Amino acid sequence: MIVFVTRPVPQAALQLLRDGGLDVRLRLDESPIPRPDLLEGAAQADALLCMLTDRVDAEVMDAGALRVISNVAVGVDNIDLAAAKARGIPVTNTPGALTDATADMTLALLLAVARRVPEGDAMVRRGEFNGWGPMMMLGADLRGHTLGIVGPGRIGKAVAERARAFGLEILVAARQDHPDVGPRAPLDELLQRSDFVSLHCPLTPQTHHLLDARRLGLMKPSAFLVNTARGPVIDEGALVQALRSGAIAGAALDVYEREPAVHPGLLDLSNVVLAPHTGSATHRTRTAMATMAARDIVSISQGRAPQHRVA
Repeated sequence: MIVFVTRPVPQAALQLLRDGGLDVRLRLDESPIPRPDLLEGAAQADALLCMLTDRVDAEVMDAGALRVISNVAVGVDNIDLAAAKARGIPVTNTPGALTDATADMTLALLLAVARRVPEGDAMVRRGEFNGWGPMMMLGADLRGHTLGIVGPGRIGKAVAERARAFGLEILVAARQDHPDVGPRAPLDELLQRSDFVSLHCPLTPQTHHLLDARRLGLMKPSAFLVNTARGPVIDEGALVQALRSGAIAGAALDVYEREPAVHPGLLDLSNVVLAPHTGSATHRTRTAMATMAARDIVSISQGRAPQHRVA
């Protein structure tokens, strides 16, 4: 069984594949794979170990005779699940492996934008720090304020757990009650009541531009928005306008609508913290994700059901 790996991953995952008797074809370039190379690699493989940056659609599936598509990510919006189901190709993902790392990153971004950490860092580096001042770099408190969590799944729950340690009250927007996380409210109400809003919903046709100009306009002028989910959940153009006009106080983003491109308006704003999609970027987490994806490929190669099949 030949496995095509679209980008370098931790060695533990590659060794797991080789120990399973599989022929690993690893693309060594760390950049996102060009479309022709993805098609060529899929045409020569039985299994595809792919990344969230790889668009795996019917054309890729029909390039050869894939027996499994294993995505090194929790979200599978980069894969045409209907096309995979129609062709009988199992699709797997990596749930749970990145929960803690992404939750930690969410709190890091929330704190950074609330306490203006990047602005302060830039001030010091420019040589403009002239000593402590009573009105210098004032930010927002967390204790006693409300964090609205949109999508209280594994990561949302982990964020709530961490947020409580900072004295934040939790409110959730979801299709069903989550009493272990916090009281539920309709999304519009959550936006109106929250001092911080953190997005953790998957990207689907229903959540594309979930936060558009109207919904951003519901937020408090003192509120902050954090996104570690998927970029297209927010209308970036509308977000830029909301930030420029003072409709909201700030935003912290780890993902972008047209990634890796970033809306130029965001780059000009001091009340935005921008991270390069590093929510799961710890040694332990990335190794766990890659080995989880590899293990499911080995299972299928040995005639066993994968543990993390989504389609």
